[in-house]
Amino acid sequence: MSTQQWHQFLETSATQHPLCDISPALLNETVICDLSHLGLLQLSGADTLTFLQGQVTNDVKQLDGQIAHYSGYCNPKGRLLALFLAFAHHDHIHLQLPKELIAPIAKRLKMYVMRSKVEVQDVSESIIKIGLNGARAIELLSPLFSQIPQSDYELVSLENGAIIKLPGNQPRFEIFTDIANAPTIWNSLALHAKVADATYWELQEIQAGIPEVYAKTQEEFVPQMLNLDLLNGINFKKGCYTGQEIVARTHYLGTVKRRTQLAHIDSDVAQNPGDDVFNGNGDSVGKVVRCAPSYSGGYDLLAEIRLESVEAGPLNVNGNALNIQELPYKI
Repeated sequence: MSTQQWHQFLETSATQHPLCDISPALLNETVICDLSHLGLLQLSGADTLTFLQGQVTNDVKQLDGQIAHYSGYCNPKGRLLALFLAFAHHDHIHLQLPKELIAPIAKRLKMYVMRSKVEVQDVSESIIKIGLNGARAIELLSPLFSQIPQSDYELVSLENGAIIKLPGNQPRFEIFTDIANAPTIWNSLALHAKVADATYWELQEIQAGIPEVYAKTQEEFVPQMLNLDLLNGINFKKGCYTGQEIVARTHYLGTVKRRTQLAHIDSDVAQNPGDDVFNGNGDSVGKVVRCAPSYSGGYDLLAEIRLESVEAGPLNVNGNALNIQELPYKI
């Protein structure tokens, strides 16, 4: 089965299992999503770990095939070019990021490989990515997989796929499999779960406080502005990497003055990553990081904002009042 056939399969499946809109009815449901909007790079070769160690904010040597972690990829000024969900699978390292960034990030990584024994490949189309979220997630996965990860960021690799448990309000998993196994997994899960599109998964990421970098927001944020340190996405003991001096200086020499907040707006229109956040005086004090429809209407979003402005309030995006919510972790 080709990738095109996979999408044709999903279209056919939709006649039996139609996509559900985000609404209060989905709050207590277990939901399955196709995650084809996410891209996946694969790095392999004898020098892969050494090469990546000099490129990203986290310690890739910790990726032992049993855990995943977030890691930032910065320019020399410490500004994020991409944010990866990184994990090892067999003798490869995989980096997941928005598909729109796959080509430019792959090109940039290849520029720095030089004589190192490292191969960078785009495997977005050959590895199928499926998301599952909800109270019955473990129950539905158990007939398909002999082992289910129990802790956040735990990775289990099996013959028919790899599974990562992700943080969230309910049990949440991402499944990585091949085109041969994907239809069986999808059909089994879809029998007992609702089917939703990528906006549902975006909402789960937002509510878990997980940031993202898109083409519009490249080079806008130092990692700490996106709470990457709070998500264990920065290792301050691993040694040098591109942008490390700025990231370390922010950590050791001063307090972080800008952080990413969870917020809600009552609006019928989505706000875009990179849109400005304004204070009551009309000054720009932050930027939208990511945004998705909320269960009860309006939109939930993550926004990077000056801490002093959060305390002072009020705030708005495109004239819409920004209501700060509580993140699932402490700032």
